[in-house]
Amino acid sequence: MLGTLINAAAVILGCLIGLTIRSKLPQNITARVFQGIGLFTLFLGVHMATKTNNFLILIFSIVIGSIIGELLDIDSLMNRFGDWIKTKIKTGNNKFTEGFVTAFLLFCIGSMTILGAFEEGLGGKPNLLLAKSVLDGFAAMALSASLGIGVIFSVIPLLLYQGGLTLFAGSLQNFFTNTIIVELTAVGGLLLIGLGINILEIKKLKILNMIPGLVVAVILSYLFI
Repeated sequence: MLGTLINAAAVILGCLIGLTIRSKLPQNITARVFQGIGLFTLFLGVHMATKTNNFLILIFSIVIGSIIGELLDIDSLMNRFGDWIKTKIKTGNNKFTEGFVTAFLLFCIGSMTILGAFEEGLGGKPNLLLAKSVLDGFAAMALSASLGIGVIFSVIPLLLYQGGLTLFAGSLQNFFTNTIIVELTAVGGLLLIGLGINILEIKKLKILNMIPGLVVAVILSYLFI
């Protein structure tokens, strides 16, 4: 769990630095930083999505996953959770929940999360998670400077998800083959493209309702590849 704990600490540190400089940055600078994050997220999403070796799995995963997510309305559940935290800490930041959800998606979707957790969970040094910590720390700095304190609370799902993968790496390693991880990464890339569209305010997409597509991608890859 050391790698995940360092990752969480890097996110918290980045957020604290971002929150410190937030009040000192002019509004136009903050807006440009936010747009830069949006463009980078789009690029990262395209880079990940193009790794797919099977476009049918990619499209069916996102479509079936979106239907499941819409029926469960995960977006509303997560937003209510974010609003609940906001109420508990009594912050007036109107972008609290947006920051929480955006950071959660950016930090937890990607092959580095899975591969890094497996690397450490199977007894190796957490080299991938340490590299991810640096990237996430800088991203947290930029996000918190734009969206505020909500970003720091993304460490909660980060610890649960990434830490859980680390703890159960031994039993999951034979199931998560390289082929499955590739398709999982590709679907995650599509989600990041959608997140980038949200950040750039091109159109509001309920990305959280598409999250089940990740599970569907694993199942379809296991069955058909």
